[in-house]
Amino acid sequence: MVLMTQAPAPLKAARRRHDREIVALAFPAFGALVAEPLFVMADSAIVGHLGTAQLAGLGVASALLMTAVSIFVFLAYATTAAVARRVGADDLQAAIRQGMDGIWLALLLGAVVIAVVLPTAPAVVELFGASDTAAPYATTYLRISALGIPAMLVVLAATGVLRGLQDTKTPLYVAIAGFVANAVLNVGLVYGADLGIAGSAWGTVIAQCGMAAAYLVVVVRGARRHGASLRPDAAGIRASAQAGVPLLVRTLSLRAILMIATAVAARLGDADIAAHQIILSLWSLLAFALDAIAIAGQAIIGRYLGAGDPEGARNVCRRMVQWGFAVGIALGVLVVISRPVFLPLFTSDSVVKDAALPALVIVALSQPICGVVFVLDGVLMGAGDGPYLAWAMLVTLAVFIPAAFLVPALGGGLTALWAAMTLMMIVRMLTLWLRARSGRWLVIGATR
Repeated sequence: MVLMTQAPAPLKAARRRHDREIVALAFPAFGALVAEPLFVMADSAIVGHLGTAQLAGLGVASALLMTAVSIFVFLAYATTAAVARRVGADDLQAAIRQGMDGIWLALLLGAVVIAVVLPTAPAVVELFGASDTAAPYATTYLRISALGIPAMLVVLAATGVLRGLQDTKTPLYVAIAGFVANAVLNVGLVYGADLGIAGSAWGTVIAQCGMAAAYLVVVVRGARRHGASLRPDAAGIRASAQAGVPLLVRTLSLRAILMIATAVAARLGDADIAAHQIILSLWSLLAFALDAIAIAGQAIIGRYLGAGDPEGARNVCRRMVQWGFAVGIALGVLVVISRPVFLPLFTSDSVVKDAALPALVIVALSQPICGVVFVLDGVLMGAGDGPYLAWAMLVTLAVFIPAAFLVPALGGGLTALWAAMTLMMIVRMLTLWLRARSGRWLVIGATR
């Protein structure tokens, strides 16, 4: 009888400990994630007063830049997992050394992107359909902003270093400071210095360089404290690149799904594509909340496996899935409740609203599924299980393509398209759940 009353106590204590870890990492991570799109919003608000052509040019250029940078998000994900494993193994010197390899890789990739973007900017802008009046502004903004891409990629890699070190507060502080600096610089250069859209681009470049410098100061201090070398190591950079390739495949597959969904929505008509863009913006915002839990998962799981504690990793995985599901339910309820308030913020067109309302119900219902998907995605990333994530996303893409193109072929509308998006998330959940259940991701040690 005594055993029955005492047995739940260790379990409750473990859950409380996991909850504290998840909250401590996820909440600051959410703030840093939300700060990223605020850069584009601030630029849009400031440039928008210059004229429609300038704003259209900014829209094209910023979309291209964000796509280019998001492709390399593996710099953060792979670095987080690798650093966290070494933290778990109580080897901070090797952890920071691994982080420096990721930062050097970011600088090399940034240099390559600049070399590609500068000469091809006009052709790329034209390819993406910029009008004759908007194209010059888009080209100007893209060429100047491209100079900040190495800094943006360093920010990604250094963010991964700090997450791996179980620190998500510093990225939040840097993101807030960067947002404020970006807004002040944009106003000063666009209007004070009368540089127009070029001033907005330069303001963003300076802010991103400042953020990268702040991160480097933190990482370099840590390296000196623990005796880690700051010099580039060819073998380490190559290992970072190899770990990132599967995650790059995963990211490209996900981007392809989103692009296909937008292309299908465009074939449904103007009202449907307008409603789709509104819903997609909300879906992306909800993803930030769920991704924050996934980021916590990357850091915590990597640390447990590095410490040689597979049972602890399995337990915290189980608890994070519960968190993801619960947060998904809360977000779904919020979407349903806020529909009458949310839609008028974006459109007054009743046709667009009518197209969006039923699709938003599908989005709301899918949020618990999304919560589980994001968490398991983060868990497997933290375990360094990139190759499986790549294959799983390719399978998901293969299922989604015919489902998406059947929507217009069968006369379906936007609601049917978002049903196909939900099917995509269900496939992702099944593939990730099967892997998590198998336990094959539970590879212990300082390196995978």
